[in-house]
Amino acid sequence: MYPDVLLHIDGKWSASGSGRTIPVVNPANEDVIGTVAHADRADLDRALDATERGFRIWRKTSAYERAKLMRRAADLLRERAPEIARLMTLEQGKPLAEAKLETMNAADTIEWFAEEARRAYGRVVPARAEGVYQLVVKEPVGPVAAFTPWNFPINQVVRKLSAALAAGCSIIVKAPEETPASPAELIRCFVDAGVPAGVIGLVYGVPAEISEYLIPHPVIRKLTFTGSTAVGKQLAALAGQHMKRVTMELGGHAPAIVFDDADVETASKLLAGSKFRNAGQVCVSPTRFLVQEGVYDQFVDRFVSAAKAVKVGDGLAEGTTMGPLANERRIPALEGLLADATSKGAEIRTGGSRVADANRGYFFEPTVVTNLTREMRLMNEEPFGPVAMVTPFKSFDDAVEESNRLPYGLAAYGFTRSAKTAQALGVEVETGMMTINHIGLALPEVPFGGVKDSGYGSEGGAEAIEAYLNPKFVTQAGL
Repeated sequence: MYPDVLLHIDGKWSASGSGRTIPVVNPANEDVIGTVAHADRADLDRALDATERGFRIWRKTSAYERAKLMRRAADLLRERAPEIARLMTLEQGKPLAEAKLETMNAADTIEWFAEEARRAYGRVVPARAEGVYQLVVKEPVGPVAAFTPWNFPINQVVRKLSAALAAGCSIIVKAPEETPASPAELIRCFVDAGVPAGVIGLVYGVPAEISEYLIPHPVIRKLTFTGSTAVGKQLAALAGQHMKRVTMELGGHAPAIVFDDADVETASKLLAGSKFRNAGQVCVSPTRFLVQEGVYDQFVDRFVSAAKAVKVGDGLAEGTTMGPLANERRIPALEGLLADATSKGAEIRTGGSRVADANRGYFFEPTVVTNLTREMRLMNEEPFGPVAMVTPFKSFDDAVEESNRLPYGLAAYGFTRSAKTAQALGVEVETGMMTINHIGLALPEVPFGGVKDSGYGSEGGAEAIEAYLNPKFVTQAGL
């Protein structure tokens, strides 16, 4: 069963004022499985009025009480994880095990930020004169507008939602229309845990229309966005015109560097698992595999074998390890990138096309491409799908040059047995996150964000809550 998804405004679940809806499609079979309410301008006005009132309540709620409510929401999310995961697989396509893991990890994120709510400390600054106190206190920035994508329907919402609530902010979430039910159920956990009306709003609709209305609105004091670099730049510019605080988590084209001295078996296994997770629709997915010449052939052989072993199918089917792409438009996008590469001499070692025996659904083969050059679009544009590009390099400097060539800098991967090389990678590669000899990204307690065109700000670790707080300096002298 899949629900018709409603808006959540001022503590109530409701259809849009106009009654408009958007169909929701199962990417595994292309069936319309439900609808989601389409917010209109009047609905947005109701959400803005509610979030302004909710902020006045929530900012005065103690950090201790906020943390208690958030932990209760985390408990509810864990209890409901099996049902929520099934909804996510129906609407997004990822294997059920991945959907359940995403849901359970979201509960961990809520708990992490619940604890951070109680530790958003200010400080005392030593004064120059006797009898003077100098305090720095942290105050919530105000109502937040959050825009999230479809690839991780819960994960992308929960980071923004949890940080905002922990800091004492209210929030309006514009969740993805393609995958609306699972984020709605996440928010239902907070509502059922007792978060006051108006503190959390949830809307769906045309992304451009909603962003163009919410971001400049005087009620909204902060924007947080996860999505493409092109759209992120537009929204950041709009926010800048109105002096709004911004956190941007944008696109990537992550290098994965494998040196001659690496454990090739481990590297190929871990990187293949990371590459084909969620059908490659992951902002931190490794994409450009840079392999030193001495182990290049060995790595390619093992990586191709790993790609061929991936079982593509309906995410609800037993044994599926990679589901469909989340929407139809990703297929021609990947086909165009691959056609450009092969026309310029690239070799497809496995995959390269829509799954031939799939009568319905947006299934694409796990794909490995070699014989690449920098002129190919694949080496410059984020594929955002199950496509891996493997190319050899000679020296450390060659690998770093290629890693830093593009304007992206979200995530990077390295495999080496040399402590010296590992240390140098951490220094030289221009990235917001670097993981060496394991896959260690996206835990609640560590920073999550990029540099250059991959955005700015963090959505994880102690740094994340700071973006939702304003420091205020208060100084007082005795009379």
